[in-house]
Formats: sequence, structure tokens, C-alpha cells
Amino acid sequence: MNAARGEVALVIGGRERRLCLTLGALAEIEAAFGCTRMSELDARMRALSAADLSVVLGALLRGGEGAKAVLDAGAVSPGAAAGAVAEAFRLGLAS
Repeated sequence: MNAARGEVALVIGGRERRLCLTLGALAEIEAAFGCTRMSELDARMRALSAADLSVVLGALLRGGEGAKAVLDAGAVSPGAAAGAVAEAFRLGLAS
């Protein structure tokens, strides 16, 4: 993983996958949540439901690997997923 590019590792279905907050992933997440401002997205990210977490993971996987099927096919720890999402945002927004 390349932290300088905002990449974060997450184990899904027993295999390490790459998550990355790209501009496209950020736009996808904003659109999925109906957010028009970063402040709205920030508030939504602080109270994610399981369905929201799945949306965010799918977008970050596409940013990192381009493969939503990975998420659909693999088991992932919700705690690990939430931690990886938070780290991807921290790294992606710091870049």
C-alpha cells in the first residue's frame, strides 16, 4: 500500500484489498448520500449505517482496485472496515 497516495489495506474474504479515496470515489459517495457540501458528507460519515458503510467501501474499492465484486463476494469485519474507511479519508484528505 502507498500511504502517500492515500491507499489503505483491508482484509476482505481472507485477502488483502486496497482502498483509496479518489476524487471519483468521493463524488460517488456524495451522490449516493445526496450531499452537496463537504460539511454534509462529514456529518453523514460520523453516523454510518451498515448500508452506508457498504456504499463507502464499494466506492473506496473502486478507487483502489476498481472491483465492487470483491466486496459483494467477501466477508469483512465491520470494525476493520470502519477503521480502514476512516484511515482512507484521513490519508486522502491530507494529500
